[in-house]
Parts: sequence; C-alpha cells; structure tokens
Amino acid sequence: MKFATIATLFMAASASANPFAPKSVSSTKVSYVNNLMRGATPTANSQLRRLDEEEYEVDISSYSIKFQQCQFVKAYDDEMADNEDAGSPLVTSRFVIFRLCPSSSCGSCNSGFGEYLIDLESYLEAAVGYQEELQEEMCNTCEEYCQNDNDNGRKLNRNLEVDCNSCVDECEKIENMEENGYLEATEYVDCQEIDTDDDSTVLYSGPICSSGGSKIKIGIFTDEFCSNVDSSKSVDDYLGQLSHALLKKTYDADSCISCEVVEEEEEDENEDENDNQDEEEQEPEVTEMCQQLYEGAAKCEKVYGFDDGYSNYAGYENQLSQETVVCDFIKSIKSGTYDESGEIKVRGGSTGSGQSATTGGQKFALTFFIFGTIGLAVYSAMLHNKLTKGSAAKLSNQGGNMA
Repeated sequence: MKFATIATLFMAASASANPFAPKSVSSTKVSYVNNLMRGATPTANSQLRRLDEEEYEVDISSYSIKFQQCQFVKAYDDEMADNEDAGSPLVTSRFVIFRLCPSSSCGSCNSGFGEYLIDLESYLEAAVGYQEELQEEMCNTCEEYCQNDNDNGRKLNRNLEVDCNSCVDECEKIENMEENGYLEATEYVDCQEIDTDDDSTVLYSGPICSSGGSKIKIGIFTDEFCSNVDSSKSVDDYLGQLSHALLKKTYDADSCISCEVVEEEEEDENEDENDNQDEEEQEPEVTEMCQQLYEGAAKCEKVYGFDDGYSNYAGYENQLSQETVVCDFIKSIKSGTYDESGEIKVRGGSTGSGQSATTGGQKFALTFFIFGTIGLAVYSAMLHNKLTKGSAAKLSNQGGNMA
C-alpha cells in the first residue's frame, strides 16, 4: 500500500509538466493572452511616455513588419460550456505571430527585434487594407505613366517600383477577374454564410491557417463562428475559383513591409531649398498598418533586445510584467503544441517538423508507472496466495478438532 501511495504521488507531481494533459494550463494562458490583447494600450507614435518629466514617443518608423506564423488554438470557455446550443465547450482563437525587425537588417532579423501576437481578424484587416491600397496605387500609376512604350518604370511612394513591362497585364487581370471566372479571396476573410444550394446544410467560409501555419487560405466551416473546419470540403466547390494573389502578400515570410511612410517624390526638381530642409527636419511617419498591428498586439520585446530604451519609459511596467506570459505562449505555438485545427497535439516522440519529442522525465515517469503497475500486480498475487493458504490451513485445523 505504501508503494502504491508513493507511485500515485509521483505521477500526480509529474502530471504538471506532462504534455499529455495540458489543457487546463493552456486554456488559462490562452484566455489571459486574449485579455491582454483586448486591453492592449496604444504604444505607437501617437502614445507619449514620460521619463524624468520629458516626453518620449515609441517610434517604430525604422522597423518593418515580417510575418511569422498563423495558428488556431482551441481552449475551454465558460460561456461556451454554459451555452446549451453550443456543440462543444471549446472556443477557437485565431492568432498571427509577426515581428517588427530593424529595416536595415530585416532579411535576417536575428537581433533587436520584437515578436508579437495578434488575432487573425485584426491582422488581416490591417494587412489586406494595406495591400489593397498598394495595388490600387500601383494600377493608377501604371495607367497614368505606362501608356508610353518609352517609360520602363516609375518610382512610387512606399518604395514600390512599377514595372511598365508587366503592370499593364497584371492590372487588366485584376480588373477583369470576375469576367474570367475568379473571385478575390480577400472578400472572404470575414466569417460568413455561403450558399450551398441545400436548405438542410448550412456552411460558412473564413480564413484558415494551413501548411503548418505558413499560409493563410479560405476554408469551409460548419459553425457561424468559423471554429470547426470541415477539411473534407473544398472551398472551390462552393465559392468557385478564388484568386489568392493579394492574400498571399499578407503572409509572405520573405518580404519586409516598412513601417515608415515614404512620401512620393516631387517631379519639380527646382523646389525651394528651405522647403527641402523643412521636409528633412520632419519626423518620420508610421504607416497605418504598422500602427494598428503594434497597438493591438500582445508584445514580447525585451527578451529580443527590441530598442532597450522602451523598457525605461514610465508607465511601461505593466507591459514588462506581462511579457513573460506572452513570450512563453508565443514559444509554445511556434514549437508545434497545436495542430492546424487548434487541438493540442498528443504524440510521443518526434515524428516530424514542429512536433515535440518526449522528454527524459516523461519517459522515466512512464517507465516508473509501468514497472510500478507490474510490481503491484505481483504483490497482489502474492498476498492473495498467502491469504488463500492461510484460510485453508485454518479450516483444516478446525476440521481436525471437530473430529
């Protein structure tokens, strides 16, 4: 009995670090991170911080946005559990991880960066809006300046280069997309009911994380919250052919989107020198996309050396106290804790990229449990045998006395 008690206590102690039962911990952390983002305090260049009675601005104009990963995460929710109409007590959160990298070294982005977590809807709202604006601007410039065969290209603001050799065809395809039988995928980034031609079947379309979180696509869901993906159905069967060209630009991990607003170059080269000096003295502006994402995201900055001056701002203590939780949660997502549907992976050993191997402690606990179970079984058999023999001997003695 003492052995059994020790085994029980050991297994209970090791369960806290056991990934085979992490749902309660993960649910708490997911809920906490969600609350962090809902209550995120604006800290972009519009938000002033005070230090020694001086005013400071969090300036991210020298940084660039770099997409990292998209991930669904399912966790227990009290409201869903109390909802009789809900099919499951789990609620699906959709996250995007991105970085703010120094623009001068965004390609490698190995130091001095910040890592951030934001809900998928907010990310797509900002990123898609930015890409749509660039696309419209590109086509307008293409139409204005590329009609002459002698024009090979024109510098556009935001450092966008318009190639007259290709932009005409590209913009014509965009304009005639529907006539050619295509639909713009970005029109379905909001969860919405779709026409199934079957009154008994209600389906919804919305964004999903695919290819291990490296891509964002449009998928089919069975619920109005776009939580339960129906991977057996193809979105093309219900919506038709989708063009993902614009959507792809929102998750291109190889591209860096500068946060600095670059004004369009003036055509008049004989501007007044004083005007030029005034422009040079103006503080750089931050794009609306970067400002939206930075303000709305949970932040993991100090551990990566993201502009150490920020950590000294008065009123920044709350952000610093939360960073450990945020950094740990981002790390758990990137390590492959969840599958594409948001379920916690329950697998032993390393079977592929992004899956955690069983640790030495977990192997020891499992071995301990197995041998403990065998030991208890042997002990029980021995005890049963001893009791059986004792009872037989006692009955034999009783029978002798009666004779």
